Amino acid sequence: MADHVYLTRAGYEKLMKELDQLKSEKIKISKAIGEARLQGDISENAEYDAAKEAQAHNVARMGEVESKLAKVRIIEDENIPSDKIYIGAIVTLKDLKTEEELQYMMVSPEEANYEENKLSIFSPVGKGLMGKSAEQEVEIKVPAGVLKYKILKIERSK
Repeated sequence: MADHVYLTRAGYEKLMKELDQLKSEKIKISKAIGEARLQGDISENAEYDAAKEAQAHNVARMGEVESKLAKVRIIEDENIPSDKIYIGAIVTLKDLKTEEELQYMMVSPEEANYEENKLSIFSPVGKGLMGKSAEQEVEIKVPAGVLKYKILKIERSK
């Protein structure tokens, strides 16, 4: 099997839930296709075309999700040092320019979500933080300039 997809337990459960939803949608879409066929000529049937398009999107997304799930390794199950920033770490930073405190969880790109403060380890900031220790100051080049942080705390989810 090629590369792994590293997820938190919550990320794994979210993908499983999405797969279940996709499977139930697939059943509804199949019924919609059957009903559209009953309306007669399908060559100019908008409902049939829409249902077939929805089916194609559903099948493609199911394939993506199933592929990720086949490669999943749960982060909590890994033996990752807790004194440095690696995937799964919860990092508290101080922005040295604004004095603002920020907290991020370092995650795989599949789980990254800015609104939830989940930062991809492959983003510019994520790459700049990887492997660093508490109390270190870091400068990270981003498209908008240079960010300067002090790493205040590194935790791991329990």
